[in-house]
Amino acid sequence: MPRPFRPICTRPVATLALCAVLSACAVGPDFETPAAPDVASFTPQGQDALPAGGQRLQAGADIPAQWWRLFRSDELDRLVRRALDASPTLEEARARLRQAQQDLDAETGGRMLPSVDANLSAARQKVDPSAFGVPVAEPPPPFTLYNASIDVSYTLDVFGGNRRVLEGLAAQMDYQAHELQAARMSLAANVVTAAIRQADLAERLAATRELLAAQTRQQDIMRQRLDAGGIALADLRNQELLVAQTRATVPPLEFQLAQVTHQLATYLGETPAALQTPPLRLADLTLPPDVPTGVPSALTRQRPDILAAESLWRKASADVGVATANLYPQFTLTASFGSQRTGAGELADGVNVWSLGLGLVQPLFHGGELRARKRSAEAAYDAAAASYRQTVLDGFRQVADALRALQTDADAYAAYDDAWRRADEADRIAAGRYQAGGISHLSLLDSQRQLLQTRISRTAADAARYTDTAALLQALGGGWWNEADALP
Repeated sequence: MPRPFRPICTRPVATLALCAVLSACAVGPDFETPAAPDVASFTPQGQDALPAGGQRLQAGADIPAQWWRLFRSDELDRLVRRALDASPTLEEARARLRQAQQDLDAETGGRMLPSVDANLSAARQKVDPSAFGVPVAEPPPPFTLYNASIDVSYTLDVFGGNRRVLEGLAAQMDYQAHELQAARMSLAANVVTAAIRQADLAERLAATRELLAAQTRQQDIMRQRLDAGGIALADLRNQELLVAQTRATVPPLEFQLAQVTHQLATYLGETPAALQTPPLRLADLTLPPDVPTGVPSALTRQRPDILAAESLWRKASADVGVATANLYPQFTLTASFGSQRTGAGELADGVNVWSLGLGLVQPLFHGGELRARKRSAEAAYDAAAASYRQTVLDGFRQVADALRALQTDADAYAAYDDAWRRADEADRIAAGRYQAGGISHLSLLDSQRQLLQTRISRTAADAARYTDTAALLQALGGGWWNEADALP
């Protein structure tokens, strides 16, 4: 953990000269990378104790950089790559990273190297020697004074204030780099989730329309039977209610499908009208049989949001050093040399003016401003530390939630799959009995309705397994560190 707030160079004034020569001490805390949490698993039961149906959780296995390829869909891979190439969100993140890099370069040159400026001027002057106690019979006429000089200035970084500023800017650059990685991984996960949800809604909508058609046919038969006196009016009204309820579920599904399609277009950097990609089918995807879960203790070095929070913490630490250094003296070396002549053609004759200087500025009274700013920086440091710890806790919670979701998804899918298989078997039996004249057409339609209803539920449960697998891989960091051009 970072060290307490204490100046590193606090000797008496007699040592200031030595500090000026060495320029090697820096006040404020020295930030140290937080130690990884000592955890052996993500859940109380251990991730190995969470079987996920046909999936196997591989503890310790590393996550590939292109983790979405685990679903073995070329079309899904193309969608993700299109988004990574065209997303305005990533363009913004890259621009902010470039901005942070240039800010660091600018401040490095301005603070760690002397500034050198060339001056060239001409001034019309008149001098009265009697004003200096030199009596003359006739004052000299006005003349033009030409000046060409080189001015050099350098502020000694005795207490490390400049180095702390650069440390903070470097931390800000790291923060933007991690934000870029977080944006990339979030975008990939969002595209995968949107594509899976689009496929889920498309299949559920098609099945719902089939169910509505079957229920409508069943309603027509019941109306005929009512006219023949075979059923009561209440039975027909109940069927009409069922048809109306099923019909009412179609518009929301249509809207949700349109909405997720529009969202997918946005991820791909296109307008909704420009997206021509047809929805995926769940059958085109393969549920990863082996899901890598990494090492729990490595999560804090893999999740971009945790690394970004650490960078902000490091910047807050550097800000404390800057505020502390502002309480101490500042030493500035200046030098100037040049030529002053009364004729412009004489400027190149040689150097005839020069100066060397050492300036010291020691804050004495600023109304308590400087110490208040130091206390403010320390409070910001404490806030950044707390925010980092909260981000770590949230990261572990998200992984645990995703692991538990895989378990419940597997259980739900197994139950719905069993119900669908039973309904499918019942439908085949009903079809055989209908062909043999053992049951009515109404009974056959009822068995088809039950099959379609269980199919809709099974499709939703199947889609949940895909989306929660993607959520787990994202929560584990997304494997960005395995990219060939991964940012440090």
